[in-house]
Amino acid sequence: MINWRKPAIYTLLHLSGSKIPKYLKEFERVANFSKKGKEKYQKEELKKLLLHAWKNVPYYKKVLPKAKVVVNSKVHLENFDNIPVLTKEIIRTQGKNLYPKDYKQRGFYENTSGGSTGEPVRFIQDKTYDEINKATKIYLFKKFGKDIGKPEIKFWGSDRDIIEGTLTLKDKIINFLYNRRFFNTYDLDKGKFDELIELHNCFQPTAYWAYVDAMEEFADYILENNISVYSPKIIVTTIGPLYEKARKKIEKAFSCSVYNQYGSREVGWIAFENKSELDVCFWRQFLELKGKSKEKKIILTSLDNYSMPLIRYDIGDVAALGESYSIGKTKSYLTIGNVVGRTLGFFKLRDGSLKHTHFIVQQLFFRDWIKQFQLIQQNYNKILIKIVGKENKEEMKEIDKLLFDFLGNEFEIKWEFVDKIPPTKSGKYLYTISKVK
Repeated sequence: MINWRKPAIYTLLHLSGSKIPKYLKEFERVANFSKKGKEKYQKEELKKLLLHAWKNVPYYKKVLPKAKVVVNSKVHLENFDNIPVLTKEIIRTQGKNLYPKDYKQRGFYENTSGGSTGEPVRFIQDKTYDEINKATKIYLFKKFGKDIGKPEIKFWGSDRDIIEGTLTLKDKIINFLYNRRFFNTYDLDKGKFDELIELHNCFQPTAYWAYVDAMEEFADYILENNISVYSPKIIVTTIGPLYEKARKKIEKAFSCSVYNQYGSREVGWIAFENKSELDVCFWRQFLELKGKSKEKKIILTSLDNYSMPLIRYDIGDVAALGESYSIGKTKSYLTIGNVVGRTLGFFKLRDGSLKHTHFIVQQLFFRDWIKQFQLIQQNYNKILIKIVGKENKEEMKEIDKLLFDFLGNEFEIKWEFVDKIPPTKSGKYLYTISKVK
């Protein structure tokens, strides 16, 4: 079947002034660079970002000269390690000191961190960042085997679908144009899986882009009930690590290749699977690994967000070394091993239905009084919310209502304010824990 959507999408992108086609050409140009070529490319991009930050961002105007990274308008990358690691606490404390003077002219929008640290912070991004992020997804899906315009099911979470009950008209038009169907992962039970199977077999997607834990639950349902389904070409999983046990189940259920993608709200797409390791999206991420243990802390510099430069940002995840990693004078890793962190999952109800905790977690974002949090499902009817921060009774009532609407009024929600939320033995900070098996 002719893919008429591809030329239509490109025509509309050109007419709208989007730079996505330009970025796609750039990614194709640099993709086959040698390791030395990739390091040179990153070095130039990093220099441009550092000069911009030094000239325009109050925080870096002080930090970069002190670190001797920018001296007399010249960048000295040999001193890059002297830049203090950017923590969530620094972002919270510095606030708009991390914004450039011209951020209001950049078409900025506000976002908040996800991840596994339980410490959400606010930050801003802009149109350029957004278009590079979208272009990265289009480019990598094509690399995996799914071209733009080919049918795709996005098995994802939607707050709007839970709270307001529908997608916007704009969302529906975009989904039609890109030949995408959306299925909400936040609220799953047997009936929802049957609906998804019907959609799957009728729509016959070339690809899935899916929450890994939701896809594993879906695969379990298919295998346990011996259901025959159409085989897509690829499934790309994200939001959490793709462990081999889950991969094998998903591959068995759908008879197709499954790929791991690692990204975050703060910096977008970070790395994607290539055989036994993850290739870093070097055209947009400068990635360092720090620490003496086998699994090392990931420190990121986003090369394409000029509205709020995140330089040497501690994202809160750890990763093993990749088998063919490359690190040169710029100290940038081009591959990494499996990423640890970013595990969410489901809370389970007595009737067997599943409620994805990502929806619950997001209700605690954009709350200035919350520094860190953790949600624990203690039994079928009780959730404990641990908070490091100050009590805000009005917003707590608002959150209670959203959770009751989502989980059911039979739940008891208890708030507990603590001084610290410790990590697990493996060093991970978990947003959510379910004690219901």
